[in-house]
Amino acid sequence: VQLQASGGGSVQSGGSLKLSCTASGRTASSYAMGWFRQPTGKDREFVASISWSGARKYTSDSVRGRFTISRDNAKNTVYLQMDNLKSEDTSVYFCAATGSLPPDEVAVTPRNFDSWGQGTLVTVSS
Repeated sequence: VQLQASGGGSVQSGGSLKLSCTASGRTASSYAMGWFRQPTGKDREFVASISWSGARKYTSDSVRGRFTISRDNAKNTVYLQMDNLKSEDTSVYFCAATGSLPPDEVAVTPRNFDSWGQGTLVTVSS
């Protein structure tokens, strides 16, 4: 599956952005999806993931309560709504997909995902 991420940009602290990731492929809706981010000079870190059924979601401690992951399988798109953004959220955000999980399971580590989007930059200024 091929992934196209969009929605990044610059925002002030406390603001909101919504990222989108559209998957192409005949079975794109049957992929569990995730969002990761990689600040400059640091390792890629998990942000949020959602099962391909949409029934199960998981977010990292650092963004829980501020970020919400969702998906629209009719559009083959997963979203990351980011509210109350902080300067430490500044990063390149990547979406990822895996087709190897059952409908209601999520993955949280990069090695569990087999397809990656190109990344979209989010910059939060204080």
